[in-house]
Amino acid sequence: MEVYELPALNATLNAAAAVLLLSGWICIKLGKRSAHITLMSLALVVSAAFLTSYLIYHFHVPSMKFQGKGAIRWVYYTILITHVFLAIVNLPMIIMTVVPALKKKFDKHKRIARWTFPVWMYVSVTGVLVYLMCYHWFALG
Repeated sequence: MEVYELPALNATLNAAAAVLLLSGWICIKLGKRSAHITLMSLALVVSAAFLTSYLIYHFHVPSMKFQGKGAIRWVYYTILITHVFLAIVNLPMIIMTVVPALKKKFDKHKRIARWTFPVWMYVSVTGVLVYLMCYHWFALG
């Protein structure tokens, strides 16, 4: 795989994380604890793979300049800024959610997960949107 192919991989990993997160959330709401654990563990692995790929890409390639014109620039930068801020906040939130689950302190896990889940979902979905906006919908050529 070439470095220039990593943004597509990153978007795919973000989309997979969103599907796994939503599926895991549905499973816990249905009382399927084992499936929830499996799906959330996979979401964690996929998100870690994304972060690794993202860092490798940005080590080799400078930032992408958004090519959209007009009002869409406001939309894009609003999504991008909130995505980046929440992505930074998300990592410690995920750790603070996983650790109590591993220690079987499920009341604490559940309290923190109520905040972590929507942030993690937002970051995953907006990561895909940022990719589509930069590399497909408003790309040059």
